[in-house]
Amino acid sequence: MPTLDWLNRAEALTSSDKVPYRVLEPVSVHGDGNADNLLIQGDNLDALKALLPFYRGRVKCIFIDPPYNTKSAFEHYDDNLEHSQWLSMMYPRLVLLRELLAEDGSIWVTIDDNEGHYLKVLMDEVFGRRCFVANVVWRSADSSNNDAKQFSLDHNHIIVYSRQPGWLSIPLERTEASNAHYKNPDNDLRGPWFSGNVSSPKPRENLRFTVLSPSGIEIQPPANGWRWSRESMEEMIAMGEIVFTHEGTRLMRKTYLADQGGLSPSTVWDDIDETGHNRQAKYELKKLFPETVTSELFGTPKPERVVMRALQICTNPNDLILDSFLGSGTTAAVAHKMGRRWIGIEMGEHAETHCIPRMEKVIAGEQGGISAVVNWQGGGGFRFLRLGEPMFHADGSIHPAVRFATLASFIWMQETGQAASGPWHVPKLGEHEGRAIYLLFNGILGDKRPQSGNVLTQEVLAAIRQIFPFEGAKIIYGEACRLGEKRLAAEGITFKHIPYDVKAR
Repeated sequence: MPTLDWLNRAEALTSSDKVPYRVLEPVSVHGDGNADNLLIQGDNLDALKALLPFYRGRVKCIFIDPPYNTKSAFEHYDDNLEHSQWLSMMYPRLVLLRELLAEDGSIWVTIDDNEGHYLKVLMDEVFGRRCFVANVVWRSADSSNNDAKQFSLDHNHIIVYSRQPGWLSIPLERTEASNAHYKNPDNDLRGPWFSGNVSSPKPRENLRFTVLSPSGIEIQPPANGWRWSRESMEEMIAMGEIVFTHEGTRLMRKTYLADQGGLSPSTVWDDIDETGHNRQAKYELKKLFPETVTSELFGTPKPERVVMRALQICTNPNDLILDSFLGSGTTAAVAHKMGRRWIGIEMGEHAETHCIPRMEKVIAGEQGGISAVVNWQGGGGFRFLRLGEPMFHADGSIHPAVRFATLASFIWMQETGQAASGPWHVPKLGEHEGRAIYLLFNGILGDKRPQSGNVLTQEVLAAIRQIFPFEGAKIIYGEACRLGEKRLAAEGITFKHIPYDVKAR
């Protein structure tokens, strides 16, 4: 497959591997303390890496609105990046985002024409061409710019990829407009219907046959032939699904409204009443923060309605949503109101000045944006976290802030390739593919002495066998091992040293 080349591409391809795992430090709880929604302040590349052990393969939808590289300065973002810098910024983040996506998940990226086509090629490389779903064209302006010298730019792109090929969208609810062409002129007991196509989409000689009407008129086939075989046609006529016109010269297929499901989503979102526009997004923010002058509000927000439409198509209640370019907090606000779980990552100060106050208003039941549409009444909560120090110092030693459950999550991901299934409170983390995985760290056996609970000795092994038995191969992580190679082999133990055998370093 052709690939995109740019300055520093080679470095960008490996940069996600070089990012150290960091500790996520709790700062505050807002609303319901049991809610597992997260607002994280810090660089999103570091934050995405820190989330991997806990959320790898668990995110149903990623919706991001990255800087567009429009060569204009915004207060909260430096959007004036060179093209190669922009690509180098996006590539490692897309790599980590893909790892976080569930097998049936999808990623939605809003962008404009400055980088949109390059982004498509970049995502082909990261996600695979077979996982491309759609390029949605969203009308982002409510009126054209009559001062434009070439074209009035009235749209943005939303590029959609899935984690795996064969992803299916969730049909949208039918509207009055979509049902308007269904009528019931003959008082059919099955209800409203419209006349569907009866001709074959491609020329088929075996489907070219005449049909005799009840009045004896021979009805000639369409140019491509009928849509069905003679046997199927006769059966459908007998069931009343295919009917003759009053004069008996034509056939009609009745397509009943009662048989129709939801609507397949379109790739053109041009109804600003349904999906909103940029001016509406700024109005929503101004309504939330009336005391803030307009120039100090976030410069490029998205309306809640456009995010709602995306989440309607790809998620259900309680699914997990991630936005690693959270901006003013729109994705988190919409996900919260729609009953989805969410994680938002924002680097700037407005994680505190904009996102926290906005989400507190959502919890309190604010009635802006989509609140009336989804009957939002308030509730829920979230935790605010900041990126802490790397898990390991430069010399390889473990940072003192790392606790047992945190290190256990990284080791579980390393050994199984899966996100954390903890939290853990005992040295036996679990079983995977016929092996038991153990961690001796932070005196998990109740003995804080370095030479005891964190070291695999005869006594520690005896305690493990008695309290957390497993008849089979074992992987045991610890700070040191006092057993010889023959004893380890006899016990079926593979010992791994902390920190040197922990790949999170």
